[in-house]
Amino acid sequence: MWKWETEDEVKGVVIMVHGAGEYHGRYEWLIQQFNAAGFHVVMGDLPGQGTTTRRRGHIDSFDEYIRTIEEWITEADRYSLPVILFGHSMGGLAAIRAATQKNFNLKGIILSSPCLGIASPPKKGIETLSRVLNRVAPSIKFSANLDPVNKTRNEQVLLRDASDPLLVEKVSVRWYRELVSAMKQAHQETDRFPNVPLLVIQGGDDRIVDKREVRSWFNRLELHDKMYKEYPGLYHEVLNEPERDDVFKFMKSYINLYF
Repeated sequence: MWKWETEDEVKGVVIMVHGAGEYHGRYEWLIQQFNAAGFHVVMGDLPGQGTTTRRRGHIDSFDEYIRTIEEWITEADRYSLPVILFGHSMGGLAAIRAATQKNFNLKGIILSSPCLGIASPPKKGIETLSRVLNRVAPSIKFSANLDPVNKTRNEQVLLRDASDPLLVEKVSVRWYRELVSAMKQAHQETDRFPNVPLLVIQGGDDRIVDKREVRSWFNRLELHDKMYKEYPGLYHEVLNEPERDDVFKFMKSYINLYF
């Protein structure tokens, strides 16, 4: 894991959890924004992603992500400052699962297009095959089929990603089955989600995550303070879109309600 400390008056610590196939290096801009807003940032690469080269694109269990997030939160707690958990896409799902499984002391949670449903799920035959292979050959990998142009409309980000060797483009059968299971559990365990301020920001034209499933999950949460903000026309990576300054400005205004 890595830590980026602000030189300004410190308000708290943000733990950032990246999405599937990516890693901490794609979050340089957002880290800078949080630092400028007065927050230290703690972030690492999830197992099988980015610089964690062992078994790239594979996990035995989604619990590996939960344990990793727990390690990051333990490190953030050393600052003795309020902690915000931020997760994007699959990282948002991992943040949800971690928050429901563990008793963290969090000031709030922010989710960016959390993966609570897939916009274009595999066909029925492929889905059935994945169940069989998960039992007999779980480490077999296939293309994640995440077309970069469906992630963001930001041409600079797409150009940068095109030559990035650390992005994971193939995932294992086990990884996919664990993802499906984690989404199902997240929907079933809304009653276990911690009662802390929650902000969900969602791309209105998300072509990777099914925003209807995100809204369905959000609506079932019984929290004292929750907010859902959808941005019409924005793709999946709302914090990489050309309008990202406006998106972060809104996030910052929400955070400032509590700091």
